Amino acid sequence: MKSLIIFLTLLALQCIRATSRVCHVDDMAGLLAFKSGITYDPSGMLDSWNGTDCCSWFGVTCLSNDRVTSLWLSGQPDKPDGFLSGTISPSLAKLRDLDGLYLMNLRNITGKFPVWLYGLPSLLFVYLENNRLSGPLPVDIGKLGTQLDVLSLEGNRFTGSIPESVSQLTGLTRLNLAGNLITGKLPAGIRSLRNLTLLELDNNRLSQPIPEIFSSFHQLRFLNLSHNKFSGKIPSSISSLSSTLAYLELGHNSLAGQIPSFLGNFQTLDTLDLSHNNFTGTVPKTFSNLTKIFNLDLSHNSLVDPFPVMNVKGIESLDLSYNNFHLGKIPNWVTLSPIIYSLKLAKCGIKIDLTTWKPKETYFYDYIDLSENQISGSAIPLLNRTDYLVGFRAAGNRLSFDLGKLKFAGTMKDLDLSRNLVFGGVPSSVSGLEKLDLSRNSLCGKLPPTKFPASSFVGNKCLCGSPLPACK
Repeated sequence: MKSLIIFLTLLALQCIRATSRVCHVDDMAGLLAFKSGITYDPSGMLDSWNGTDCCSWFGVTCLSNDRVTSLWLSGQPDKPDGFLSGTISPSLAKLRDLDGLYLMNLRNITGKFPVWLYGLPSLLFVYLENNRLSGPLPVDIGKLGTQLDVLSLEGNRFTGSIPESVSQLTGLTRLNLAGNLITGKLPAGIRSLRNLTLLELDNNRLSQPIPEIFSSFHQLRFLNLSHNKFSGKIPSSISSLSSTLAYLELGHNSLAGQIPSFLGNFQTLDTLDLSHNNFTGTVPKTFSNLTKIFNLDLSHNSLVDPFPVMNVKGIESLDLSYNNFHLGKIPNWVTLSPIIYSLKLAKCGIKIDLTTWKPKETYFYDYIDLSENQISGSAIPLLNRTDYLVGFRAAGNRLSFDLGKLKFAGTMKDLDLSRNLVFGGVPSSVSGLEKLDLSRNSLCGKLPPTKFPASSFVGNKCLCGSPLPACK
């Protein structure tokens, strides 16, 4: 009994100490200086930042005695007040044991890159994502140190070129500079970052040919250089990534030449995006080896027939639109896919009766684009089998069916049946859509109340009522 009393007494003393803990004076000073630099906190993200135990404050973690080891503040993009306005105080450099700084989706944090990070000897993770930081990246950014594991500056307003000194960050496994205003070329020194598993530089203004740097990477799984101004051919050194790369995104550039056949040797490729470039010639026959690919986008190039037969068990999304293909029909490996959710085959030379096309599974479909083909028949058997379809576009075909018999999935937001032979009246259910184009068909009758302009309905036989002329 006595021992139990002693144990309970010690436990109570520990609880008292825990509740009255005082964090390190330097850490508290640094955090309070950061708070003072925040001019607007509508969601009260920092309301708990008072008292003497900063280790208990929201977003603050202490793992070594009384010292702060990470600061994690993240806004909520789906909530209008989930942000902070202000600047990042350099006094955070007082947090000498900090190994992770995570300031993400705060949206209104301004200022330049925080060079005071150079003085933090234990820093491993820097996530300054989706804020409004601006100015050039510092030329001596390599001073962040070889111990740094992640540098993610996505979604800011950084300008200028990628500093050559980034090559000194040899411990990096993830480098993400996407969604900025970065210009110039991709520095060849990036080849020194041999431990990279992720390199994301998309949505910038990088230009010139992509350098031959990829043979240095033995663990790279994610490579995204899309939405830039790169020119030239796909570098041959990318072939060295065939055993590791899962995501290769080079879309929305000015790349040219033929698609290299070595891409068909990528054993683990999940996603390949080469869209919106200037590729010519045929798609390599080796693409039939891409048995694990789920997302393939070759749209908006100048590719020609024949398209290879793919040996995939299930494709999730496919976009071959706006090339010079003459597929004739929707490929069987697409029709048989049990998991497909996005199918875009606009202007692919498809000549089928849509009434007879019966895909194995329609449950997952959320977007279908069959525009600018020679497709006849009715869309009703297909669309009335979908439960979660968001968009259906089939402009410029020969579809003929009664629009009034079409059931709209509750998720439907975008419908384009323009330049077809669709007849009947316009149902009131179109009022729930966000985009609608029924122009140049054979529709008739009074329009239901809608928010759409006259251009959505012009060129029909006898439609009337607002926004068209009044019915007689």
